[in-house]
Amino acid sequence: MTPSVAGVLETGIYVEDVAKARVFYERIFGFEVIFAEERMCTFAVAPAQVLIIFKRGGTLKPVPVGDSVIPPHDGGGPQHFAFAIPSEDLEAWKAHLAAEGVAIESVVTWPAGGTSLYFRDPEGLLVELATPGLWKNY
Repeated sequence: MTPSVAGVLETGIYVEDVAKARVFYERIFGFEVIFAEERMCTFAVAPAQVLIIFKRGGTLKPVPVGDSVIPPHDGGGPQHFAFAIPSEDLEAWKAHLAAEGVAIESVVTWPAGGTSLYFRDPEGLLVELATPGLWKNY
């Protein structure tokens, strides 16, 4: 029998300029910074959900933690991730992004009834805000 998984705890993205990305995610989303240093910044997104912004190339060596290490990892290219939003907040998000000078690249209405807003962060990563009805389980 397969052990259970409680959810996705961390989403990691990789950027060239952690400080610039930190300002963007604080300004646009109001996320609370949990931890920050030159090579990474972590945000509390929702209960038990963390967004980690890593400096591209900054995690290519093991990081000591006590008697162990965090294994190396990295990423590049046009990454994508999505945040869940309530349907009733869709128009408020459109207005907020416009007021912040963030261009919406695409709006998709899904067959099951959900809507997704797509826009880019300062590094060109594709950020999605999605209402319920996108996936069978959401």
